[in-house]
Amino acid sequence: MTFKNQTIVVTGAAGNLGRAVVAAFHAASARVVLVDAKLEFLDNSFPGDDPKLVKVAVDLLDRGATAAAMKDIHGKCGEINALAALAGGFHMGETVHDTPDEKWDLMHDLNVRTLLHTTSAVVPYMIEQGGGKIVTVGANVALKGIPGMGAYCTSKSTVMRLTEAMAGELRDKAINVNSVLPSIIDTPINRADMPDVDPAQWVAPSDLAAVIMFLCSAQAGAIHGALIPVVGLS
Repeated sequence: MTFKNQTIVVTGAAGNLGRAVVAAFHAASARVVLVDAKLEFLDNSFPGDDPKLVKVAVDLLDRGATAAAMKDIHGKCGEINALAALAGGFHMGETVHDTPDEKWDLMHDLNVRTLLHTTSAVVPYMIEQGGGKIVTVGANVALKGIPGMGAYCTSKSTVMRLTEAMAGELRDKAINVNSVLPSIIDTPINRADMPDVDPAQWVAPSDLAAVIMFLCSAQAGAIHGALIPVVGLS
């Protein structure tokens, strides 16, 4: 699978999944635009200079700044062939009735608003160029409500519903919108938080990246609005 002469935008690029997705597309000859909140995060995750890796620092909670960043990316790269919208966050612990407003706001800001701002900025360019691919990240646990995870589950459920809505709206524009629903991703933070659980049961970031890359490929042209569980053995 090759993405030669294609531009792939990856939000949340400095995170554990982001690094794996960037590595996969880079190995497939794509030009990868790395988007994260601070240039420092990107420099730490991707030291040095590589003409195929373009680093962009932007606050995705700022709609205007996000639109300006995507306009600049489009101007420099000519097209945005695919968007891997990975930016997001996780929180759990409180019951629904004990969850403070700031935690509801945090989860919906990180998981929903970042996606809305990014897609609002990118989709017009994809329509103009005659097509594109968008992959979002839902969550397998958000297929139903989980005790202690109300804010997270509702935010990821919203991502899944938005994915389906956009897929229906954009399919006639040759834009594929789909979502991956991981279970527990094997990351250093998850290993530290769950030391008694065998991480071999979890999803390797590289395995999840492979699914995302497929959904951004020409081979996935017939797939619209799919919510694909990627759960490993967990």
